[in-house]
Amino acid sequence: MKIAIVGPGAIGLYYGALLQRSGQEVAFLMRSDLAVAKEKGVKVVKKDETFVLDTVAAFGDAAEIGICDLVVVAMKATGNDGLAKILPPLVGEGTKLLTLQNGLGNDRLLAELFPENTVLGGLCFVCLNRTAPAVVENYMAGSVSIGPRVEGDLAAAREIADLFAAAGLKTRCEPKLREVQWKKLVWNVPFNGLAIAAGGVTTDMIVENEALCAEARALMAEILAAAQRFGYDFGDGFADYQIEITRPMGPYRPSSMIDFVEDRSVELEAIWGEPLRQAKEAGLAMPKLELLYALLKRLCR
Repeated sequence: MKIAIVGPGAIGLYYGALLQRSGQEVAFLMRSDLAVAKEKGVKVVKKDETFVLDTVAAFGDAAEIGICDLVVVAMKATGNDGLAKILPPLVGEGTKLLTLQNGLGNDRLLAELFPENTVLGGLCFVCLNRTAPAVVENYMAGSVSIGPRVEGDLAAAREIADLFAAAGLKTRCEPKLREVQWKKLVWNVPFNGLAIAAGGVTTDMIVENEALCAEARALMAEILAAAQRFGYDFGDGFADYQIEITRPMGPYRPSSMIDFVEDRSVELEAIWGEPLRQAKEAGLAMPKLELLYALLKRLCR
């Protein structure tokens, strides 16, 4: 399968490298990492191994790649305004599109841009950081969940999930994509948000600080209530589970915090703004999220 990875930061480098190593034909559409990837390849550092893709098909222009079987959008949602210009050279009649971006609204945008193509969404429950150009480090293997934007594309979602599983990734095919998107927000909203609002702190500082941990739980409760309003019940103890899986991560830097401290644009609308708007439209008050969103709007660009 010919696969284009669009916007290979930590997510794109990691999954793209594993897909290539499993035998797929992968092309990386890059900007800042382009020269390094061409000269030195892509390096992946995991807990149990380190490997380098010495030969990487890295390009700075989508037209050089051409039409693909699968286009994986792994760039930050802050760059979505540019997708209408970036993606068309990659997309043909049978091309499938998969967004691995955080938050809500990304699959809707792809469907609006390419209404005749199959659009899938993926949620990456994983700890990754891009530590240098074309270098990604993995701190927790985690899993990836892939689902269809519309129910009729479930078979296509299964096909792509199998592709990721064959690359050695713990993968789930999820029939209800929106449900999984809300599930990931239970972690992303508090930990990405508080890591910024508390001044650029790591996740261990949040779970070990009584006040910050209590605030994280309160934000989770609001997200869980919104999810329930939309018909998604993640069960008792889900918030406790999110805290417990965060403790072993140690001083992990969430991606939004890294963007904040390095003065890059933060995925403000996809992670905090859109969930807040959807919940309010459904008649649900979310005072904790509303305050955090207001704070982040003042802090972030």
